[in-house]
Amino acid sequence: MPASNRDRSPVRVVVIIVAAIAAICVVLLVSYCVFRRKMKSEGEIGDSINEGQKEDLDLPLFDLATISKATDNFSVKKKLGEGGFGPVYKGTLEDGQNIAVKKLSKNSGQGLNEFKNEVKLIEKLQHRNLVKLLGCCIEGEEKILIYEYLLNGSLDSFVFDQKKGKLLDWPKRFNIICGVVRGLLYLHQDSRLRIIHRDLKASNVLLDKELNPKISDFGMARTFGGDESGETTKRVVGTYGYMAPEYAFYGLFSVKSDVFSFGILLLEILSGKKNRGSDLPQSQNLIGYAWRLWTEGRPLELIESLPEDTAIQPEMLRCIHIALLCVQQSPEDRPTMSSVVLMLNGESTLPQPKHPGFLIDLIPGETVPSSSKDPYSVNYFSITSLEAR
Repeated sequence: MPASNRDRSPVRVVVIIVAAIAAICVVLLVSYCVFRRKMKSEGEIGDSINEGQKEDLDLPLFDLATISKATDNFSVKKKLGEGGFGPVYKGTLEDGQNIAVKKLSKNSGQGLNEFKNEVKLIEKLQHRNLVKLLGCCIEGEEKILIYEYLLNGSLDSFVFDQKKGKLLDWPKRFNIICGVVRGLLYLHQDSRLRIIHRDLKASNVLLDKELNPKISDFGMARTFGGDESGETTKRVVGTYGYMAPEYAFYGLFSVKSDVFSFGILLLEILSGKKNRGSDLPQSQNLIGYAWRLWTEGRPLELIESLPEDTAIQPEMLRCIHIALLCVQQSPEDRPTMSSVVLMLNGESTLPQPKHPGFLIDLIPGETVPSSSKDPYSVNYFSITSLEAR
């Protein structure tokens, strides 16, 4: 090889290396600029989304610093509980007002939709038996609802507790029952929107200082137009033990689904037992136990601590009767909440209840029967695809 070629080879190598390094630097610089522009754009979009959400809301907006201070920076000591939406904290504003702070969990895949749903619904609803929404906070990634704080917490903390349950004599229990009925009637019929709650249960009924009930947690609720009566969904959400069979199995929900849940709640208020409790005889659920007592002519044995005052026993018996009408297997057989109001007031004759819609636990390895074309012709079993809460 000529000497001149040997001398030029190192130069070529150097040129190639420098060119490659320069090219890499250019690519990195361009990538960085694109990344910065994208991040800035996403930030502006996020800000505009937050601003758009705020503009759509017709209720007071709280800043995050105020809510953080009210809850001692969301202290564990201030935590009241946790639901499908996220944790709930007790807070105190600077003027001394107590509030309940419902914070969207960052790990909740459905949380944002539930948040928007609850805000849009609750801000339009005003009823003495619904929890009042005071405002919300939308700041950065934080989505927070601020509710009135109810001193006595949730109904389940009374009904299923032997000590606190004694504070609920029959007049108080009957008042709670009537209050829940009025709240549901408002949702189903009397509000501007027709609303199906879809997650009515004892822990979602809160009690004020006079033990008046208020229905809470509208994250799963759905609205309907005037002529619509129900809908089908592939995503079944709610609490196992309170779901109507047609909803749990076929995704069919309507106002009659709420009626079924109310029937379960009514049985729990009357008996002081959970629908799926371990203290029921022969491993029955509460519906099965109540139905057996009814068919055997011993319905009042369902009542927790049956009072000696026999004058109020007919009212208790009427409530058991209404509960069994509400949990009938076929949705068409269940009464509407307006009918339940008349029944509770003794203004309506009660028909005999038909067979209830049982929800029986499957033995491991069993499958749901699928041969029947009629969704109401068989007893019902639990399924594992529920997004239970």
